Amino acid sequence: MLNGPNPGMRYPMEPYQNLVFLKNFITRPNIIVGDYTYYDDFKDPLNFEQNVIYHFDFIGDKLIIGNFCAIASGVKFIMNGANHESAPISTFPFAIFRNGWEKINDSAHPTGKFPYKGDTVIGNDVWIGYEATIMPGVTIGDGAVIASKAVVTKDVAPYTIVGGNPAKLIRRRFDEADAARLQKIAWWHWSAEKITEHLLVINSGDIDALEKAAL
Repeated sequence: MLNGPNPGMRYPMEPYQNLVFLKNFITRPNIIVGDYTYYDDFKDPLNFEQNVIYHFDFIGDKLIIGNFCAIASGVKFIMNGANHESAPISTFPFAIFRNGWEKINDSAHPTGKFPYKGDTVIGNDVWIGYEATIMPGVTIGDGAVIASKAVVTKDVAPYTIVGGNPAKLIRRRFDEADAARLQKIAWWHWSAEKITEHLLVINSGDIDALEKAAL
């Protein structure tokens, strides 16, 4: 019996090679991607890491993406290396040019006096639409949908749909109680065999039936 594609496949829709299971192409240790998450790019899906920008090892922030996410062409993740201070008179990053300008650093800011917003975390079963931009330190909850060309500057609640610049709530896919039930079920952590067995329920709107399948 077939139980879906092997998550270790590089091109799960061969001979179509614009869609990849992303984890099999990641080279940076500070990008972590779950099983079955795919990236579909009109030109070259192997360029995904080039869309994770301002991502410097010395800062240490991570991009963490869960299982079963769908990432469309042109999605960009802007990381903490892009941040500048906005409180001082000048936003110019003097310290990075050294030669005496590094004196504005202090022991409390060993990598510079730049805002640090933490890791960027994408939950499970998240759909990120064409050319959306995800800003540093954002957490996108399980089951969320990010509309095409949205600019996500704040955390996105599970099972909500957001869009616009800056991205705002369009509607909830499920109410908060049902969203909590779905996160507790966490079907995306099931075995491939169990997912295959209950695929019709996962692809339905019947949360009660999914809860029974989880038992």
